[in-house]
Formats: sequence, structure tokens, C-alpha cells
Amino acid sequence: MSSPALSTPRTVWLVAEREIVTRLRSVAFLVSSAILLLLVLGGIIVGSIMSANEEDTRLAVVDGVALGQIAGVEAVPVEGREAAEELVRAGDVEAAAVLDETSPLGFALLGDSSVPSALLQALSVAPAIELLDDDAANPFLAYLVALGFGIVFFASAMTFGTTIAQSVVEEKSTRVIEILLAAIPTRALLAGKVLGTTLLAFGQIALVAATAIAGLALTGQHELLLGLGSAVVWFVVFFILGFVLLASLFAATGAMVSRQEDIGSTTTPVTLLVMVPYFLVVFFNDNPLVIGIMSYVPFSAPVGMPLRIFLGTAQWWEPLVSLAVLAATTFLVIALGARVYERSLLKLGARVSWREAVAG
Repeated sequence: MSSPALSTPRTVWLVAEREIVTRLRSVAFLVSSAILLLLVLGGIIVGSIMSANEEDTRLAVVDGVALGQIAGVEAVPVEGREAAEELVRAGDVEAAAVLDETSPLGFALLGDSSVPSALLQALSVAPAIELLDDDAANPFLAYLVALGFGIVFFASAMTFGTTIAQSVVEEKSTRVIEILLAAIPTRALLAGKVLGTTLLAFGQIALVAATAIAGLALTGQHELLLGLGSAVVWFVVFFILGFVLLASLFAATGAMVSRQEDIGSTTTPVTLLVMVPYFLVVFFNDNPLVIGIMSYVPFSAPVGMPLRIFLGTAQWWEPLVSLAVLAATTFLVIALGARVYERSLLKLGARVSWREAVAG
């Protein structure tokens, strides 16, 4: 008596489970993941140590000099000019403020061979500053956020996308695919591969995010954590849909060739679809027009829209519209990818053209 056929969801999950187990048994995957986590944690710790080691400039202040409290300057009181000169020569202070009746400030700076430029900037008189948009993000911080989101999405898409393409080609070249298709429908096989790879990518990103959050919290960088909160949540949502879109394309393009050496010829267009928007978002992060457009382009929305949310330039409805556009595009790409995958999987030998794969 034959065993009952498995349901489609059960079949998809079995394929996904096989993909996950295969990758988790790979020493290279585990080592690269561990190195990535260590790099993230190490970068946060080093940054915290460097900022903590920024000491105030020590300035000897002679009695009678009205200096007041100045950020970044540690005042060392001394009784007279001679005592101040001794401290400067000994290197105990970077400079000294001595009485000078000819100076508009009433004092002059005394240095050994030079006076630190940071001290001159701290003592310079600057006008009061009022900002019309005092909630605007720091430009350098905006660049770092764009770079961070971009690197995470780009690295995951390329790493796991290439993995799924290589897996498909390996199954074709070894004819394992013929055995699999005897028991599993083609579309269920594709869905399982995409699901398994997506879960692996999401798991790795979740570990990176947890490591970064723990590192920032332990090093006392709470303000940055609060500022990134909603942007990170939206990034995760966009990441899942965006990755499914790209994984489907990589699986389909992998099915078009039969040798590992030929993978690059079919996956290059997909790689460009990831790279071009990535560079536009990172390098034009301070251009509202470019970022506004790229936040709606499906291949760059996972980076562009979370960045706009962090900057506070997106209206409440814009992430929802962008997400709807991405979801619709993902659905269409999955349908196209399934068609290409299904019509190319059993064709061995020469590379399958797009026209042949789509038209049949």
C-alpha cells in the first residue's frame, strides 16, 4: 500500500528544512557568521573605547584670568606666570592662559612649541545658533545609517543569493534534480529553496541586530538605539520582502545554466539590480529627490525607505505605499521566476536564454 502524498505546505517545508540543515552543517557558513558577529561587536566596542578615551585639553589658568567653563577644556589653576610656564615646559598642560592687558579677552595663550588647534577652537567666540529644523539628523550619522542598512541588505542578498544559485546548478549538474522532481513538484521545490534561504538570511540578520543592540546598550549608546528603533523595524519588514524577490531571481537564473562556471553570466543582471540602487542610496543619502525616488523602487526600497524614516522625511503613509509596491513586484517576480525555473530546470548542456525560458 503506497503512502499518502504530502501536502504542498509540508513539501515546501521539507525542502526548506533541507536547505537550512545543509547550510548549518557547512563549516564555512558557521565560521563566516561568527566572524561577522565578532566584527560587529568589535566595531561597537572599539568605537566606544575611542570616544571614552577622548580626554579634555588641560589648560593652566593664572589667577585673575576670567575663563569660565569651556567644553573640552580642563582648567588647572596656578598662582602666576612662572608656575604656568613650568607646567607647560614639563608637559603637564597643553597650554596656559596668562594675563595680558593688551588682549581684548584680557588674557593670552602660552604654549611650548605650539598651541593645540582644538583649544583655539574651544576658546573662539562664536555667535548663538538657532536651527529652524532642530530635529534634523546629523549628516554624518545619516551617512552611517545609509551605509549600515545598505551593507546589510547588499551583503545578505549577494551571499545568500549566490548560494541558492549555486545550489540549483549543483543539483542540475549532478542530476539530483531528476530524483527530486520525481517526488516534488517544481514550484514546491522553488518555494522551499526560497523559504529556507530567506529564513537563514533573516536568522543571520537577527543575530547581527541583537549583537549590535546588546553592544550599544552595554557601551551606553542609548540615544543612537532610540533613534534607530522605528527605522530598524521597518528595515526588517522591507528586508524580508526584498530578499524573497531577489532569492526568486537568483534561483531562476541559476536554473538557466548547468555548470558552476556559467553562473556569473546569468546572475550578473540580478547583481546589477542590487548594486546600482545600493550605491545611489549610499552616495546620495543627503539628496532628498534621489532618496525619495529610490525609496519607492523595489530593489532599493529596503534601504531607502528606512533611511527616510530615520531622517524623519517620510510621511506616515509613504512606508505603506512603498511596501505595497514592493509586495506587488515581489509577487510578479515570483511568478516570472517560477516560470523560468520550471522551464529551465531539466534542460542540460548549453545556457538557456531568457526568451526560451519565458516563452517555453
